[in-house]
Amino acid sequence: MGNNTSFKIYAVEDDPVFAKMLKYVLTLDPEHEVELFDNGLDLMDNLHHRPALITIDYSLPDMSGEDLLKRVKYQFPEIPVIIISAQERIKTAVKLLKAGAYDYITKDEDIRERLLNSINNAKKNISLANEVETLREELSIKYDFEKNIIGKSPAMKKVFTMLEKAVKTNITVSVNGETGTGKELIAKAVHFNSSRKNKPFIPVNIAALPNSLLESELFGYEKGAFTGANSRRIGKFEEANKGTIFLDEIGEMDVNLQAKLLRVIQERELVRIGGNELVKLDVRIITATHKDLAKEVQAGTFREDLYYRLLGLPIYLPPLRERQNDVLIICKYFVEQFSKENQLGNIYITQDAQKKLLAYSWPGNIRELKAVIELACVMSDGEKIDAEDIQFNSLNKDTDLFSKEMTMKEYTFTIVRNFLEKYDDNVLLVAEKLNVGKSTIYRYLKEMEEENFQLR
Repeated sequence: MGNNTSFKIYAVEDDPVFAKMLKYVLTLDPEHEVELFDNGLDLMDNLHHRPALITIDYSLPDMSGEDLLKRVKYQFPEIPVIIISAQERIKTAVKLLKAGAYDYITKDEDIRERLLNSINNAKKNISLANEVETLREELSIKYDFEKNIIGKSPAMKKVFTMLEKAVKTNITVSVNGETGTGKELIAKAVHFNSSRKNKPFIPVNIAALPNSLLESELFGYEKGAFTGANSRRIGKFEEANKGTIFLDEIGEMDVNLQAKLLRVIQERELVRIGGNELVKLDVRIITATHKDLAKEVQAGTFREDLYYRLLGLPIYLPPLRERQNDVLIICKYFVEQFSKENQLGNIYITQDAQKKLLAYSWPGNIRELKAVIELACVMSDGEKIDAEDIQFNSLNKDTDLFSKEMTMKEYTFTIVRNFLEKYDDNVLLVAEKLNVGKSTIYRYLKEMEEENFQLR
């Protein structure tokens, strides 16, 4: 990083005396441009300016340092965040580092040296990342479908065929698949192989945001639009201009907000909340959901006109149980990746372990498989993964249902009990899901009680 390059730092500190000292320390490096904030909301209002680094006081008047860290990392995960705390708490530090903090520094006599060292290390990492990105652009490295999305099964060959069609135009793409199948990976494959690959790719998880915040998150707002709107903030659609916006779990969007989204898509323009200015948009839209949106339309929870606007080129991402031929290929890839990252050497999967992996139904799909394989690498003797190293910790209690010998009645009871637990004892909903009458569920419950049936 050259001497003429400004390195913008945002520092959040509510103690005016410490804030003054902090700014003095940070500006000892003439490269640093420092802006102070005394609360978390002001920082969030200015976050769209994308500082190079942020320091956050752990105890703030309007929110905890941990909450602010998570908000920053949700919007801009690439910005390094250093937490500064009045007390040294090991558990707190570990928790914050796991949540994405770059460093955790205490307010003691060593803070000047530690803080500047931490920032210098962060600057080196940023510089290295920029060099890698520049190199990628220079070499025009293609986001290769078959290197990033692993699979040779017939089901995945269909996916690759659709991906090749998707990258040739700017058509809207809708990805459908179960949780954990890699829908965002598909969206990235479309974007980074398209003519927009050097423009922003902005992911938005609809399910992770409450309806009260989603509208402002997507479309932005003007200063004074509502309480706490102290400055203008652009939304995700504007951030994605000229590039791609990825609307994950679109089926979770509130019907009222669907109408506003439809207008933005139709007109290719938006008005920020509390404003009058029309903002023109040139953005590609990719959506994903685990739901059957056609059924949601029939149920009245998803607008039919929006459904057809978003359908575009549909890509169905099959669950892992429909692509058994790929299981071992993906397992070996994750073993090699994890071993390389952790300097574990060459680890192979034994025949017994392979049989165990192939016999499992993988309800959590690729995400679950990756977790299982990484744990198996840790549990192994360092040379091979045996069957006993593979542990399934699925949240679905019925995943190993058929590995137990039970009577037909016991199987039925097990299924009914699991569904009741899954749907919070809502008998009507369980009856609907199992396609039986409500009285049938009550009869099974009575028989379970009489026979003192317990889940094994």
